[in-house]
Amino acid sequence: MLFCVILSSLRCPTERNDAGELCNVMADRSRSPSPAPSSHRSFLVGQNDVIGTGSSDSTTITIRLYLSHFLSTWNSRMFEFAAFLFLAAVFPGTLLFASIYALARSCAVFLLSSSIGRLMDRTNRLVTIRHSIVWQRLPVAASCIIFAALLFLPQLERHSYILFAVLVVLACVEKVAATANTVAVERDWVVTICGRDDPQRRGLNAAMRRIDLIAKLVAPLFISLIDAASTHIALWVVLASSLASVTVEYFAIAQVYHAVPELARSAVATVELTDHAFDIMGTQNPSTPVQKSRLQHVSAYFNGIQSSWRSYFRSSVLLASLSLCILYFTVLSFNAQMVTYLLASGFSAIWISGFRFLSVVVELGATWAAPILMSRIGPIRSGLWFITWQTTCAAAGVALFCTEALEVRLRSLALILGVIMSRIGLWGFDLSVQYLVQEEVSSNSRSQFSTTEAALQNLFEMLSFTTTSVFSKPELFQYPALISVGATVVANLCFTTYVKQNRGHLFHKSRCLARQKYTRVNDPDVELTAR
Repeated sequence: MLFCVILSSLRCPTERNDAGELCNVMADRSRSPSPAPSSHRSFLVGQNDVIGTGSSDSTTITIRLYLSHFLSTWNSRMFEFAAFLFLAAVFPGTLLFASIYALARSCAVFLLSSSIGRLMDRTNRLVTIRHSIVWQRLPVAASCIIFAALLFLPQLERHSYILFAVLVVLACVEKVAATANTVAVERDWVVTICGRDDPQRRGLNAAMRRIDLIAKLVAPLFISLIDAASTHIALWVVLASSLASVTVEYFAIAQVYHAVPELARSAVATVELTDHAFDIMGTQNPSTPVQKSRLQHVSAYFNGIQSSWRSYFRSSVLLASLSLCILYFTVLSFNAQMVTYLLASGFSAIWISGFRFLSVVVELGATWAAPILMSRIGPIRSGLWFITWQTTCAAAGVALFCTEALEVRLRSLALILGVIMSRIGLWGFDLSVQYLVQEEVSSNSRSQFSTTEAALQNLFEMLSFTTTSVFSKPELFQYPALISVGATVVANLCFTTYVKQNRGHLFHKSRCLARQKYTRVNDPDVELTAR
């Protein structure tokens, strides 16, 4: 029922082409001269097909794509939030274990995601995404069993540190797999499915982002309400949800894959597992006669990481991607840091939940506004508009927050309003940059680029935690807030430079404002003309 409600909210009535419509990937691409292979079921959708009115096949495949992505993000968001509730129940009275747990997850993505991205670019798409699904669900199930053992079996308390270390490793595996799944679907599958149909891609990008935001809002609220009644029940709900959804995801995404022939990588572009891919996994390719030493495997691994970062920093969309990554260096969102400050400032949990709900509503609005704006002025200009809006709102909110003349609660409300309004710019900018990356990065390196970008995002996110570690008292929160605004300004400057490099100018000079010079003529029948 929840998924049906979400699905009905994905359509953008203001666009001529529906967000959920999947285009005919074969008909619109000049680089596909031959018909689809007979082993794949044809997936033909006309330009004017929309959900509910067009091809029944297109509707079915669209729903299955949404369903797979929804279950992935729902379970990931629910476990991410629930894990901290379970840690608080197992290790009460301390934030140390939760902090280590969160830091380890971010470090794992930073260290491993670029290697995973290289492997994804060289592996069959269906194999890749099925592995990501399984390696998301298995660690969650194992973690729930360990949490249950720690909660139900007090005699295991003396082994709690060892079991916690196992939980951290499982969390790292789940986080890396979730990142791989998100990158595969949002950055690669969407582009391949839509081809060169730009309105379709903008709409599908926005629909995927809505699913992310809805899961981000509802999943933590859902599991927290259950946890309030019983932590034990919440534990079994997370386990049951993870196990029940894995089969649905596994086969739903396969049906999408088989319906779109171009999702099958060509033999010319890539192979399923190259020697380099085996090097990443630390195993020996059976076709390679010479046994490599462990040192050679380690050297190949680090050379691969270096190659990924070198490729990222040489990309034509570096500044656009980098500006999005820098925005993760912030405490100006309704995450643990800002929520902790608001609680210390006297706001109740109910009020904070209301602010968070309003923020997500605004963010969802941005997912409808961004495709419309991009269709009118293009992704580069829309990105500049959105990030400028975000910088302006965040700076205004923090400026009022730092004003000593205002009462503390009033200052906090000004900060909250500035943060909520800035979310329009954040997610509009996110969609604009995502479109640019999809457009500029080749399909053979798209996953590598996106996972390297995810690694950089996690690095800046970790840096944001250092600001609240240094300025840990609530009355010093203005300093992390100011640092966050500074990071937003730097991101704005990065993207402004990118715009200047690509367009040659930042603003159109109106011809109406240009000074015109006229020549007087003696013939009264001749009109004055500009020169």
